[in-house]
Amino acid sequence: MPITLLCQQAKYSAHQLANCSTQEKYHALHMMAERLLASSHHILNANQQDIAAAKQKGVSRAMLDRLTLTEARLASMADGIKAIATLPDPTQRTLAEWQQPNGLTIQRVSVPIGVIAVIYEARPNVTTDAAALCIQSGNAVILRGGSESFYSNQAIMQVITDTLADSSLPKQCVQMIGDTDRTLVHELIQQDETIDVVIPRGGETLIRYLMEHSKIPLFKHLQGLCHTYIHQDADPEKALQICLNAKLRRTGICGATETVLIDQALAQTVLPPLISALQSNGCEIRGDTNVCTLMNDENMLLATELDWQTEYLDAILSIRIVDDINHAISHIQQYSSHHTDAIITEDTNAAQRFFNEVDSAIVMHNTSTQFADGGEFGMGAEIGIATGKLHARGPVGVEQLTTFKYLVCSDGATRGH
Repeated sequence: MPITLLCQQAKYSAHQLANCSTQEKYHALHMMAERLLASSHHILNANQQDIAAAKQKGVSRAMLDRLTLTEARLASMADGIKAIATLPDPTQRTLAEWQQPNGLTIQRVSVPIGVIAVIYEARPNVTTDAAALCIQSGNAVILRGGSESFYSNQAIMQVITDTLADSSLPKQCVQMIGDTDRTLVHELIQQDETIDVVIPRGGETLIRYLMEHSKIPLFKHLQGLCHTYIHQDADPEKALQICLNAKLRRTGICGATETVLIDQALAQTVLPPLISALQSNGCEIRGDTNVCTLMNDENMLLATELDWQTEYLDAILSIRIVDDINHAISHIQQYSSHHTDAIITEDTNAAQRFFNEVDSAIVMHNTSTQFADGGEFGMGAEIGIATGKLHARGPVGVEQLTTFKYLVCSDGATRGH
């Protein structure tokens, strides 16, 4: 189907969907979740085709992890859809209301954005997350998955299409570009008369391409270069457990910690058991000069300037010993991608200062950065973590997929000179 026609159908569907009731949307989402589980055998078989092709291409472990579906992950995707269907409808809410001396009564009311294009790579779970979030927020969505997850996405999209056909929602409110031709992406991001916003979910190359060529505004997410800072007043055992989880729970997600900073005052007591635990779990360590000198480990690599700038998405961790909280915040200000950064400390004043001075979408205290996830925030799911500052920031859930308009009433007010 031509891209222009796809977009026109989406725009028409967006107007229809905006007038559907909350219960109609809830019903469709519950149906989608149940049918996703009922189709698990077909979806997992399709996913195996994608995995086999990816292995032939020699893709990274991180990409394979993001690509892989299991019964448990499908169940989690279905649970995410159901969780979205329990959230309050984010549209038609009165955000503010006031009266002016000139006789005007003014309301600011939430409304859907309209038509959203989601462009993503190697993450078949985004197909259901994006569809469910857009339906709940009243937006039509055009999905364009990567070639790596082509068969998985097609199988999941069939579930969505069948669900919409049996629901009262507009049938084209969720559409997918079923062609892997990359020129179609360029054509899609030129459709500024029908698409209101583009949400990218993929590698830095994709994001930069969209930033350079899109005529449509982006909710951008460049990198997840996340830091965990161990302050001098950290609890050593808490620091150990948090850092292990932040790095190793899933190394291929954007919320994985890539750099650990540790105060000089704790380095000799906390670093040896931390590094030992990381290495015993297969994690490669790249330390600054002070770390390498302290550990005297021939298996440890000396961190380069590039390491502080790298989102590994793998079992690799950079570690730097810092003088104090000033040094730590300075490092984060220089290298952070403004995604998620955490401090581990029992000093609430230090934590508050970190909260105030670290300018990231998500800032954490005594918490693993792996919690940087819309589902964990009670949003049901998210399309991505926005690292920009306009409109949406952090997890992009149903509320972030709305905008607002002003409703103005009076009893015949007219404006004088």
